[in-house]
Amino acid sequence: MVKNVLQYLELNEKENPDKILFSEEDKNITYKDFVYNAKTIGSNINRKLNMTNKSIVIFMEKSIECLVAMMGTVYSGNFYTIIDTKSPRERIKNICDKLEPEMIIVDRKNHEKIKGYTELKNTQLYEELKIGKIEKERLNQIRRTMIDTDLIYVLFTSGSTGKPKGIAVSHRSVISYISSVVEIFNFDKNTVFGNQTPFYFSMSVLDIFSTIMVGASLNIIPKRYFSFPIRLLEYLNKYKINTIYWVPSALCIVANLKALDEVKPKTLTKILFAGEIMPVKQLNEWRKNVKALYANLYGPTEVTDICTYYILDREFKENESIPIGKACDNCNVLILNNDGDLSTKGELCVRGSFLASGYYKDKEKTKKAFVQNPLNKNYPEKIYKTGDIVKINENGEIIYMCRKDFQIKHMGYRIELGEIEKNVNAIKEILLGICVYDEIKSKIILFYQSQQLEKHELYKKLKEKLLPYMIPNEIIKLENIPYNQNGKVDRKLLKNNFMEGVY
Repeated sequence: MVKNVLQYLELNEKENPDKILFSEEDKNITYKDFVYNAKTIGSNINRKLNMTNKSIVIFMEKSIECLVAMMGTVYSGNFYTIIDTKSPRERIKNICDKLEPEMIIVDRKNHEKIKGYTELKNTQLYEELKIGKIEKERLNQIRRTMIDTDLIYVLFTSGSTGKPKGIAVSHRSVISYISSVVEIFNFDKNTVFGNQTPFYFSMSVLDIFSTIMVGASLNIIPKRYFSFPIRLLEYLNKYKINTIYWVPSALCIVANLKALDEVKPKTLTKILFAGEIMPVKQLNEWRKNVKALYANLYGPTEVTDICTYYILDREFKENESIPIGKACDNCNVLILNNDGDLSTKGELCVRGSFLASGYYKDKEKTKKAFVQNPLNKNYPEKIYKTGDIVKINENGEIIYMCRKDFQIKHMGYRIELGEIEKNVNAIKEILLGICVYDEIKSKIILFYQSQQLEKHELYKKLKEKLLPYMIPNEIIKLENIPYNQNGKVDRKLLKNNFMEGVY
């Protein structure tokens, strides 16, 4: 019985010990060396703590060493949380206060920095934890007592709506989810992932654990390349990357700067995206230049990563929406109206093994989001309420419409901000358009990027596309739309800056 992700790692280490597991630009590590280092760290952690199922924080930059620390924590019988080393002081403090971790693993580079953020005394240097003997009997004893509902990690949200929430995810959820996506997308030992997303972001779960499950390889693409699209595409070719799972903004930068006209990805066969709505205009630029499997994945962190997917099987016009498709195997989605009944339009809810265990040390938030399935009156069954409004289209596919909190009441009308954005982003000259709503002034604000279109010209075009009550009250042209650390558009910053008079 597979009850722990380490079983997949050890199986592939036994079959291909000298194969490259993880790589970066200037270094790599084999399956054999990775397992050895992770077991050493796991032995040292457990010997120092002599306890399991406890919180361990990893304060390191995205790297092979960070991955070793992650799996070392799992070997120790505990669960990890990655904290971004560039996080604001208040966020680091909030996460540490919530977790009360038994240990913080930090490398020498970031050791002084973490000292200023927490009073926790048990801070261990990664470089020292990697030294020592593997205690086989200790690790075997830990494994014998572990079960599939034990936590593997707690991942904190970006905190865009307040204090970050810690989403607790078990081995069972990761195994169930990864088993599904591996089958859907036919990942195998020949897959080479090009990782874009941070390790503290749920999208990285697919990259990392699919690699471990099927004996594949993963290359950590340095962040700086995403500012230079031509060099990024050359990087993909140099390291023979054939599978990417990126946020749409990363794909859009490449498309907007016409990098695909200069460099063609030679080995890329699978292009997956999630985290935001993918604009059709930029997607079509990719499809025109790169013949590959394209898939739109959807899901919140509370369902491990995704719960639905859509493999593109037809052409889309620039004012159309890409479906989020259908539920993954061993996962079920329900569209419920306000009365809790099945509907063709309403809130998307998810049930099955993909569901997280809940929010760490937050019973109230857990109780509100993970609720009894209203369609099941016979026994306890939890579903997760995503807060996302969807509908079924004429092809029977699920279409994402907007967040519940993106639905606004303006001038007496119920408006979905996503509908305005879709029409804005269909305009040829627009690179990106984002809408927010100022409740105090009752204003729809549109931020946009364009090298050609001025505000008065955009306003004329919107009058041809939108109903009068949907036309933004303020249109603000920006040189660059801001993104948060996960690579998503920072809507909170846009709204706050507008309300504070920055724009």
